[in-house]
Amino acid sequence: MPPEATPLLTAQGVDAGYGTMQVLWGVDLDVRAGETVLLLGTNGAGKTTFLKSLVGLIEARHGHIRLGGADVTRMRSSERMRLGMTYMSELAVFPDLSIEENIRIGAQALGHPNPKIDDLYDTFPVLRDKRRNPASSLSGGQRKMLGIAKALAAEPRLLVMDEPSAGLSPLFVKEVIRILSDLRGRGLALLIAEQNIGFLEVATRVFVLEGGRIRFSGTVAEMSDNEALRQAYFGLK
Repeated sequence: MPPEATPLLTAQGVDAGYGTMQVLWGVDLDVRAGETVLLLGTNGAGKTTFLKSLVGLIEARHGHIRLGGADVTRMRSSERMRLGMTYMSELAVFPDLSIEENIRIGAQALGHPNPKIDDLYDTFPVLRDKRRNPASSLSGGQRKMLGIAKALAAEPRLLVMDEPSAGLSPLFVKEVIRILSDLRGRGLALLIAEQNIGFLEVATRVFVLEGGRIRFSGTVAEMSDNEALRQAYFGLK
């Protein structure tokens, strides 16, 4: 991805929080079309709060958020979705609905009444035979697959993911990473908030969030060369 490429998503100086509690201070981050950005941080770093401010679930108190050239800072969540941004939370699915109903709801979010369901089942074959079963019947890893399929059904330009590894076994984490690696070749931009450094494998660039502030931004190689981050995230001396 050339450095001069115009970002698809830009957050500048974002402050956010809940009530009297401030969680984020002046967060800057950008995602270019087709790239995968990893927002790395421990529990309590402010990752979920930041993602919610991006997609409009909470209001940014200060700063600006732009998507595809449009200022979306004060837009409703639904309006941001129509511009091509989809959010996958940790829960990701509606457990009482069937697998196929979940996928169709995901498609409707961006106005796609006839989602490419067969293509999604080709990507996630484990869901095909169970498509009429409730999502609650799936294992934790299979639910995560459904959550990704549900988000992709909307055919977004940018998929924002909150902790896709949460609650998964190491085997399923590797499967999620494999799927995300495959998605990189389809022109989809990904912003992944994680504390699992395994996701560096699919990242184009990485931002490290600590205490509600960005402490580092750069390539994975640059992060590996940073002594403090090597010790904090890789356990290297």
